[in-house]
Amino acid sequence: MPRLTKIYTKKGDQGQTSLGGGQRVPKDHLRVTAYGTVDELNSQIGVALAVGVCEQLATVLSEVQNELFDLGSDLAFVEEDKTVYKLPQIEARHIERLEDLIDEITATVGPLENFILPGGSLGSAQLHMARTICRRAERDVATLMREETVSPHVLAYLNRLSDALFVMARYENFVQGEAEPLWRPGA
Repeated sequence: MPRLTKIYTKKGDQGQTSLGGGQRVPKDHLRVTAYGTVDELNSQIGVALAVGVCEQLATVLSEVQNELFDLGSDLAFVEEDKTVYKLPQIEARHIERLEDLIDEITATVGPLENFILPGGSLGSAQLHMARTICRRAERDVATLMREETVSPHVLAYLNRLSDALFVMARYENFVQGEAEPLWRPGA
């Protein structure tokens, strides 16, 4: 576990930061952007937990937050450095767990019969916000993957997580007895 004895280092004052392996890169480097968006997603899930979601989702979301920390550290290291540093990584089992969750929740809330708008309960609205940040993280990682090698499960995990956050938002409304706000074309 890293031990942070001092939060500020003054090393980033000129627009550079260090990757996990020590390489100095611009703060807007594609890799930094990708793991920064994953950090933002994790923070938004923290907001959803803070405003309150049902117990089942709170348990799952706490697990997801830890997985996102693993995913962020995975992105903070270039592939070559992963032979030197032992890092937790997203694996196929994490993606499969999200798929099982999606199937389980969908069986409870039913299939989507109309497009829905983000909203309903406060917890659901926060989960929809997390979903949109997750989609941005997915786009950022896709952009990074065109330039550099990225662990093979990262993009699939983010894709499944955005779907899972969508059904979790639906489930939160279901549990709270809130009607899903439906899209009314041309309203």
